[in-house]
Amino acid sequence: MAPAPSAVPGAPHGERTAVSATPLAVDLNCDLGESYGTWRLGDDAAMLSLVSSANVACGFHAGDPTVIRQTTATAAAEGVTIGAHVGYPDLAGFGRRFMDMSPESLADAVLYQIAALEGFARAAGRRVAYVKPHGALYNAVVHHVGQARAVVAATRTFDPSLKILGLPGSAVLAAAREEGLEVVTEAFVDRAYTPEGTLVSRSEPGSVLTDVEHVARRAARMVTHREVEAIDGSIISIHADSLCIHGDSPRALEMARAVRAALSDAGAEIRAFTR
Repeated sequence: MAPAPSAVPGAPHGERTAVSATPLAVDLNCDLGESYGTWRLGDDAAMLSLVSSANVACGFHAGDPTVIRQTTATAAAEGVTIGAHVGYPDLAGFGRRFMDMSPESLADAVLYQIAALEGFARAAGRRVAYVKPHGALYNAVVHHVGQARAVVAATRTFDPSLKILGLPGSAVLAAAREEGLEVVTEAFVDRAYTPEGTLVSRSEPGSVLTDVEHVARRAARMVTHREVEAIDGSIISIHADSLCIHGDSPRALEMARAVRAALSDAGAEIRAFTR
């Protein structure tokens, strides 16, 4: 029997995680299914051979029905866990612009997206296992309690067994915990951190990391030492059940391969948090 989940550094007291504190075991997730029509973004098929969980776009910030079906089917064939990457209805802005939606409207939008992806997952013989907000919504629900509760309400309404993937200490994980949902903490190997443990805005220089070797070393440090260097050079503690690589990042595939190799060299097992 696996050990019971426990409180973790960098998370609110008593926060339940979906994975036990087994040393050197971590999930590797990636944002996928983000191509749209003739606009191609990333190499989903190749990335799905490297990660253990796929955050699949649900058509609001990116992804069209054919892309979503193909990505979901490939994830199922590769044995990769499928998650709903829900965002604002913002195709033009790729979901990276904050939208001041009412909790009711946002909850309906999130519910719609989960249900859409679940249809494709079932067609591939699988089920959606978790929900992860995308882009501006992800950043908003770190502190925006109303929107955080809306995301959780939609998830719980659809299926209370679904997990919520998010930033340690965020409002959305606190809301999920209050509603009895399991939470999964994540860290970003290719994004810069503020000294407060949040992500540096993409509008700031140095917010996106592109040095493959640096990112690989950083990922190993996150898992083995549970820490990361912030953009100002300070060291912050971090606990991550899952590490995220952005599929649209420069040299994303090369980065994913290097991260896997670095984790393996550090003795870390890559394992989906749903197992």
